[in-house]
Amino acid sequence: MTYEEWFIQQGKLHANVMKKLEDKTTDEVIEYFKFENMVKNEPDFCPLYKDNKKCHDMEDLNCYLCACPNFRFKMEGFEKQDGKTLFSVCNIKSRDGSQYVGEDYIHQNCSGCIVPHRAKYIKKNFNRNWFEVMKDVRS
Repeated sequence: MTYEEWFIQQGKLHANVMKKLEDKTTDEVIEYFKFENMVKNEPDFCPLYKDNKKCHDMEDLNCYLCACPNFRFKMEGFEKQDGKTLFSVCNIKSRDGSQYVGEDYIHQNCSGCIVPHRAKYIKKNFNRNWFEVMKDVRS
């Protein structure tokens, strides 16, 4: 699956959950997206939910921003770096991020970063439209 395909699919899944929460306050929506609630209430939202597995090892994991607004991707790649195509980067250069490096490609690895999964960050960047929050990820 390409970044673009995942992006569109995840946005649609998010919109479907948000339809159920139209009458909820921002705080109630954020509460609903806690990992434990999502595993129980939205098992198809994430493939990891079927195994009750978190994508990030942290307490109070919130799945509202299952992707980070600071992530940037280009389908054709950004540039060459050491002869490899750089396909994705972290816009804030998080110290907890890293890179997957293959023979001819480099992809951003966000698994060590928890920035977008904290309720405080989500509330600061909240928008009921996931695509609006994520509008800058396509570079």
